[in-house]
Amino acid sequence: MSLTAGVVAVQGNVDAHATAIERAARNHGREVTVREVRESGIVPDCDLLAMPGGESTTISQLIREEGIDAEIRDHVTAGKPLLATCAGLIVASRDPNDDRVDALGLVDATVERNAFGRQRDSFEAPLEVDGLEEPFPAVFIRAPAVDDVGGVDVLARWDGRPVAVRDGPVVATAFHPELTPDSRLHGLAFFENAASIGPELESSA
Repeated sequence: MSLTAGVVAVQGNVDAHATAIERAARNHGREVTVREVRESGIVPDCDLLAMPGGESTTISQLIREEGIDAEIRDHVTAGKPLLATCAGLIVASRDPNDDRVDALGLVDATVERNAFGRQRDSFEAPLEVDGLEEPFPAVFIRAPAVDDVGGVDVLARWDGRPVAVRDGPVVATAFHPELTPDSRLHGLAFFENAASIGPELESSA
């Protein structure tokens, strides 16, 4: 069965996420069609969803104006997987610590923006991620960190701080997994666990 993957395309590196999803699907023997999400009406047809980084206040404003925010919440409520990266983590959080961001409340955690410095402080680090056998080459660019963990599973820490978490069908990272040829993080979010692609798809997995 071919899956439909959506990439929220109001901001961020959409093409890189699309490429990573396609690569991860091939590595797991799955077929996937990637669609860019810039308006409402597309997310309900998606089995998988990625919300890239960018500027969290702009992302939250645009998805609210386009009516995409409610569709993302419905997607997760239905048990379908969402990968939210960098600013996507901030938007998906319970509390972004920024009144300008209309958070989706999909990840039970508070977030500190720019926890590892500004643009000039960007770095790559070999990150030990729960569920991956080898370290992942994580790219941190103006990266947030999880400040207060509620009912989430911490998948990775850097400098003692949570930078990758799972909350039900949502995997959220402070770093940019799409900016590397390593697609294992997308595989972990979308294909590693049959339950993560929803009960309606599990039987066909």
